[in-house]
Amino acid sequence: MTNHRDRYLQDSINTASPAKLLMMLYDRLVLDLMHGEEALRGGDRESANNRIGHAQEIVLELQASLKVDAWDGAPGLANLYSYLVTELIGANVKQDADRVAGCRKLVEPLRDAWREAALAPA
Repeated sequence: MTNHRDRYLQDSINTASPAKLLMMLYDRLVLDLMHGEEALRGGDRESANNRIGHAQEIVLELQASLKVDAWDGAPGLANLYSYLVTELIGANVKQDADRVAGCRKLVEPLRDAWREAALAPA
């Protein structure tokens, strides 16, 4: 059953539009931040490290794929991504759930805005 699920997920990723991929990344980022924060508050350092580390990877991927000259807001978004990576590293090192929560509060409105833009009629 796991193989079927994994294949479905991989097919979903392979056939997704760029806008859908962006939504999927933001959804997973928020999920990782939520679970990382919960793990820190629950004292599960290993799980927190895994979730926060994965969140960092997502932010780095978003940052690397951002075309800074594509639109006026891109440099600001690039700066925000840099800030998020720094905060997540610090949160992970210091085991600070509040810093993770702060990152999530910055990311959730972005996720919602990208979703709204992706789903808007052309």
